[in-house]
Amino acid sequence: MYADSSVIVKRYYDEVGTERLRERFAPADRIFTSRLAYAEVHAALARKRRDRAISEAVYQRSASAFEADWPAYDQVALDATTLGPVRRLVRQHALCGADAVHLAAAVWLREQAGDPVELWASDDRLVQAARRERLTAVNPEIWSQVARRRS
Repeated sequence: MYADSSVIVKRYYDEVGTERLRERFAPADRIFTSRLAYAEVHAALARKRRDRAISEAVYQRSASAFEADWPAYDQVALDATTLGPVRRLVRQHALCGADAVHLAAAVWLREQAGDPVELWASDDRLVQAARRERLTAVNPEIWSQVARRRS
């Protein structure tokens, strides 16, 4: 599994898609992500706190849990090899820079592993671009929205 930052946040703060993520992956599963996710997850949690979407206690608990878990993530380095496809990816797909970095890292991972890679992201543009790059892509929020409508 390759997780972008929007999915990693769901492991530390309950929001749409958290349930699906927990159902699919056990704590012992390997989760790959770009080193960019470190800054993005901390920024997302801090933004939720500034916007008063979460309390100070929830922010502290979530940020501390992520910080403690960070070394356990399989971190894809940002170097010339992994970033090489970024220019092509942003020309071919409507992606922001961070999403292009995540997609490039997932494509690199697939090439290195020689196995299928599931990219999990809560961004439809990134999910669609990943599918066009022949990755299995999952948006946990879509399933959660469908499940809510059925109940």
